[in-house]
Amino acid sequence: MILQGKHILIGISGGIAAYKIPELIRQLRKAGAEVQVTTTKNALEFVTSLTLQTVSGHKVYSDVFAAINEHSTEHISLPDWADMMLIAPATANVLCKMAHGIADDALTTTFAAMRKPVLIAPAMNTNMYESPATKQAIQQLSQWDNITMLDAASGELACGTSGKGRMQEIDVLLAAAQYVLTPKTLDGKRVLITAGPTHEAIDPVRYITNASTGKMGYAIASACLRRGAQVTLVSGPSQISMKAWEAFAPLTIVPVTSAMDMYNATLHSFDQSDISILCAAVADFTPQTQASQKIKKEKGQTTMTLEMTITKDIAASLGEIKRKDQKLVGFALETHDELSNAQRKLQTKNLDMIVLNSLQDKGAGFGTDTNKVTFVYPNGTTKNLPLISKEEVADEIINNILE
Repeated sequence: MILQGKHILIGISGGIAAYKIPELIRQLRKAGAEVQVTTTKNALEFVTSLTLQTVSGHKVYSDVFAAINEHSTEHISLPDWADMMLIAPATANVLCKMAHGIADDALTTTFAAMRKPVLIAPAMNTNMYESPATKQAIQQLSQWDNITMLDAASGELACGTSGKGRMQEIDVLLAAAQYVLTPKTLDGKRVLITAGPTHEAIDPVRYITNASTGKMGYAIASACLRRGAQVTLVSGPSQISMKAWEAFAPLTIVPVTSAMDMYNATLHSFDQSDISILCAAVADFTPQTQASQKIKKEKGQTTMTLEMTITKDIAASLGEIKRKDQKLVGFALETHDELSNAQRKLQTKNLDMIVLNSLQDKGAGFGTDTNKVTFVYPNGTTKNLPLISKEEVADEIINNILE
């Protein structure tokens, strides 16, 4: 939703990574953005103007003096139209020109007139990336208030060697675009988030768990990063990737397995956190003992007894040591007496807010991309949200914390 209705101006310079940009444009438009493109003439040696026009739905601005330009001063009208500019790939040549105010083609003249946010993704051979001139240009541009400079990625390069200089992948560019376009309402804040399930081992090959996928917790982590927070994500086993955010944002992921692992990791980070959001589905019970070998069924056996013990309560433990300057938000997933159970949990664990999920609501709960929740506050009031995406729920949670 962050990109919905946004005007994004893509600037392409003459690097081999230009061939990836049509897919970037397609993904941006799929996310609801409108895209226009400006290029250097060399960029069109790697990707055609027709391709870019087809995927963007607009004419490509590549020649300052072309008769087909919609405006006589395209390099002024496009920055006026755009909400942000994304320059990818940014070659050594174009980086050095931009850093020194040289504006001698469609791309650099457009950049020179751009006063709104600019996201730059360098791409070149390792030797060029590490040259003093390129390093100086990157350092200089990075100091400008409106510029977000991505680091180049490491890996296989077009020349056949491996090293640092690859353009960041499309998912990183999409996440970074969201970051650039989001107001930094959590700037300077440190946020601790728990997410996913826990696995409670029975023996070396079996464990007890629940249906949590981590989607809600990871959506909250992404929303906090977009808003400028420094995030520590304590995550149980999950298939969700945060690699796109790890490439450029202040994110620390602490992988854990059991409820005890999550308890220890969360308490370790809590003191340094301004806001803690406990979204993980932590097991309430764990096997009292773990067999050292796989438990085998015996001939004629029809039942098995498994003794369980209660796990340490993370929310209650944090509530006991919470300072006045800290915010602590919990989650409750209930199957009956939802509101009364959530209110009791809020009070007994000294929470500032509870996000109540109900398995009675279709499209909410584990494994879905949507959620329907109720915010429960210490003063007894509640706020019901309709069925919306988990990304939207995440933003609503943050908005309520900041109120």
